[in-house]
Parts: sequence; structure tokens; C-alpha cells
Amino acid sequence: MPDNLPMDFIGFPRLSGHALLSLRGTEAVLFAHAQFSSDVTALPLRHWQWSAWLSAKGRTLSVFQLLKVDAEHVMLVLADGDADAIASQLQRFVFRRKVKIEVRNDLVAAGSFTAPEAASQAAIAQHGEVMELDLGSDALPRTLKIGPMPADAGMPDPAFELAWRQSDLRYGLPRLDPDQREQWTPQQLGLDRLNGYSVKKGCYPGQEIVARTHFLGKAKRALQLLRSAEGVAGGAKVQLDGTDTGTVASVAGDLALAVLPLEMPEGALTINGVEAHPVPLLDGLAR
Repeated sequence: MPDNLPMDFIGFPRLSGHALLSLRGTEAVLFAHAQFSSDVTALPLRHWQWSAWLSAKGRTLSVFQLLKVDAEHVMLVLADGDADAIASQLQRFVFRRKVKIEVRNDLVAAGSFTAPEAASQAAIAQHGEVMELDLGSDALPRTLKIGPMPADAGMPDPAFELAWRQSDLRYGLPRLDPDQREQWTPQQLGLDRLNGYSVKKGCYPGQEIVARTHFLGKAKRALQLLRSAEGVAGGAKVQLDGTDTGTVASVAGDLALAVLPLEMPEGALTINGVEAHPVPLLDGLAR
């Protein structure tokens, strides 16, 4: 690592695919509350939660961490990028609200498979200009840091980024490639496991469908973690004894999150003709 790497980031490789988006202004919290699936107004200052932006039909456009940095600053941590596109789309809903949307190219996210020094659960720890977040559990400790970093702080580490993405999937956190966006409801993606949506807070895009599914108990599919051969792509069909039974939503190496029926008979699962074996999801990432 280069000598000019800030002390806060030593041992924390950059997550180059992560993008950061700020909503600032006196109505930033209210704007985020009206657009996103989580209860933003109930979130304490300097805390974070999982959230999502949905289409009007209740399909998931993006899953992200939502940080309430202060009373007039909400930040989104977008693990799958597309900050420019999301900022542009969100801008269409600003109207006269006092909120400024800004892609934070001046900040970076970096991770480590170690327990946080000061952050705990949803509480954000501040070290100067750097924010520390607890993104793991005792079963798999992880820390995320957000802050300024020199442009020449080193090249991304593909092996580390793959390991981080795999750990996301192990926790049941969906990582949506472009062709899997606007395909799934929050329930199908297991966002209830992460407390990633509210059915009580009032209107937001897709809220009616989410609430109807929740209260009528109509969700019949959910995420299952599978281990199969590398090379599986999102959208691939999962077969049970040769019959299509589900679809892969997220992939990381030999791990795949697939949307499968909640009730499924015993049998051999395959993806692209290769055996796929269920793997238990880790708990502890809900915030």
C-alpha cells in the first residue's frame, strides 16, 4: 500500500463498485422518507438502516444502506453503483422540496473483515472525516469505512471485492446486477430479514403492493442461498428434478441467491445442469 494512505484506511481495501449519494437540505429526511421503503423519520441521527427504492409496481430498483448523518443530510451507500442514474431519476421527484442531490465522488467506501472499533449495530461512529459502520455480526465481523481518500491510494483488489460480495450473499443481502433490477418485490428478495421496508409509515412508491403482500400473506417465494459451479449468471433458472422452480437473482463466485418457493418438495437442485446445494443464511445483518 502507498505511504500516503490515511491511517483510518490502512488495512481497508477500497470497494470500487460502491457509490455514495448525498441528499442535503431542510427537507432531505422528508424527501427520503417519501421515496424509499424504510422509515427514515424514525431513524435516529447518526444511525443507518437498510432501505430500497421501488418502482410504482413494487419492484426493487435498488437496495442500499441509508445513513442519517445529521438532521439535514441523508447518505445512500449503493453497493452496486449507478449513483449518477439514481440521482438523475430522483431529481425528477424533487419539485420544490428543499433538497439537493449530489453524487459523492469525493468520498470512498472501504471494508475489512474485522469488528468495528467503535460502531455498533446501526450506530455510526465518527473518526474525524471518516464514518465507521458495523456491517457484520459475531458470526462474520465486517466493518465499512466512508471518507475521503487520495486518488492514488492503490488499485482495487478483485479478490477482496469478490470475498465482500460473497459475504453479502451469505447474509442474504441481494446484490442486483442491472438485468435483475425491477424484477423482484422486497419480500421475494428477503428484505424483511434486514428490516429493509416498512408497511406502516405511509406512502412511498410501491408501498401499496408491499403492504398488500405483507398483510394478505401472499408472498410465496423468498431467497435461498445456493452453492454451485462458478459462471452462473443472474436470471439463470433453478431446476428441481429437471423442472424450473426458481430464478437466480444474485451471484458471487460459486454462491448464488435464488428466489425459490417457500414450500418446496425434496429433490435435486441444479443450475444450468450443474448440482446446486442449499447453504444456510447468516443472521445478524438486520438494522
